[in-house]
Amino acid sequence: MKKKMFMFAAMLISGSTFAATDHYILRDGNHVQHLKITKINDEITVSTDIDFEPNAAEKDALPCSTDISGEAKIVAENELVMKKHSESEATYCELKIHLGANGAKIEQSKDCDNFATGICHFSTDGKELVKIK
Repeated sequence: MKKKMFMFAAMLISGSTFAATDHYILRDGNHVQHLKITKINDEITVSTDIDFEPNAAEKDALPCSTDISGEAKIVAENELVMKKHSESEATYCELKIHLGANGAKIEQSKDCDNFATGICHFSTDGKELVKIK
């Protein structure tokens, strides 16, 4: 019994040694964006969620909230790309994530409109999500 407990504990410790998660957040008026990047060994998973309440300039818009997640690939030293297939269309939403020392910026492809409608969008419009330490 002690051997099994020791083996289980060793597996947990060794598995967490190669895992890391970074969180980023941006609040822009009534728009809130959250980005989570998880690295386990060589696998990178990206998850982003957005909650948008209309700002003063968007008075006729409806609030929206959505999320998207999937496996990402490293395409450059500080750039990740995540592609997610739309179940209703034959298209892919592509998020390009540019990582900096203290934050991240996201660019989205046109086909991400299938995932985020109305005033919602995954792109940070050149603004930087701040890394939470």
